[in-house]
Amino acid sequence: MKKRLLLLTSVFFLALFSAACTSCRQSIQTSVVATLEESATAGIDIPLPLTDRDEQLLYRKAYIVSYNKQTLQPNWVAWHLTGEHTYGDVARPGAAWHDDSEVPQPRVYHRDYSGTPWDRGHMCPAGDNKWDSVAMYESFLLTNACPQSKALNSGIWNQLEMSCREWARRWGDIYIVCGPLFLNQEHDTIGQHRIPVPDAFFKVVADLNPDHPKGIGFICRNNEGTRKRDLYTNTISEVERITGITFFPNLPVDMSQKVKDQSELSEW
Repeated sequence: MKKRLLLLTSVFFLALFSAACTSCRQSIQTSVVATLEESATAGIDIPLPLTDRDEQLLYRKAYIVSYNKQTLQPNWVAWHLTGEHTYGDVARPGAAWHDDSEVPQPRVYHRDYSGTPWDRGHMCPAGDNKWDSVAMYESFLLTNACPQSKALNSGIWNQLEMSCREWARRWGDIYIVCGPLFLNQEHDTIGQHRIPVPDAFFKVVADLNPDHPKGIGFICRNNEGTRKRDLYTNTISEVERITGITFFPNLPVDMSQKVKDQSELSEW
């Protein structure tokens, strides 16, 4: 009798534990779905998959990275910048830059830049992420950085970042994709794992509001960045040709033509 009672008691608690686990799993799944739906990256029309180079997609709170384990840098970084997200009081974290444990070894560490003339150049900038502490912290992952000329980082590149924030406030929201360009056969390298220094950087910006769609592209040489010829304004279609990356692939044909085939800076 005692054995039977003990067996029934055990079955009861096992059933209760199983129900609790099921409830917990459902709660976690609901939380994950809600998090994805609320993510600032929801709805980003990311570039088409790359077949001519290595690619690992990394999803952050504020941006998405196509990471290349051969260059130890992003192929591209994409994000949606709203007018609201250009404001905020979240400060740069202490000991800001940190390695990204989601990518395989070898990977970039803070020390790889030590003693070099190159900056850790943000792709998705910290200035676009003052609205949230997690977004700010993740902007300092080294998979969101490339070796960048100090003059470029504080000059033309910084000016482009500020212009994008101004455009987001003016037009409500914009979509941005940027990354490094390796145009030559040989490159300077830095760090223990010989991280190649890009020759240039690209940035494409799109306003996908159907009332005023437009797009523009930029190519910046990775040098002092002080001369006019160091910054080229292009159509997004031309940047696609240079980079081999297809941007905003799911746009309707008529909007795609307006966004990709025109580059009038005066319209911004």
